[in-house]
Amino acid sequence: MLKIFGIRNCDTMKKAFTWLDSHGIAYEFIDYKKAGVAERHLPDWSRRAGWQALLNTRGLTWKKLGAEERAEINEPKALALMGKYPSLIKRPVLDTGKALLIGFDPEYYEKELK
Repeated sequence: MLKIFGIRNCDTMKKAFTWLDSHGIAYEFIDYKKAGVAERHLPDWSRRAGWQALLNTRGLTWKKLGAEERAEINEPKALALMGKYPSLIKRPVLDTGKALLIGFDPEYYEKELK
């Protein structure tokens, strides 16, 4: 079964849930704001998709960070920040077992999940 990680009230998550439901695709939702969930998965996700794909630099959480936290971002620093602030992780993170899909794109979901 697919696992979809994210934050339930996120608009992008809602779009992904709607798409999966309308295509009859079963999934397990995991809220990655729960203690340790994101931190436990981040090294694997980074290895599979790249930390740059995971780090949401367009959201409010990123903008609220101090300049020193945003400066000179590299993998260890990005993973530490995403572990500390799970809202920095792009949503959703969909784990098919084979592929890791970051964000929601209906065409990409169609291609990867059919």
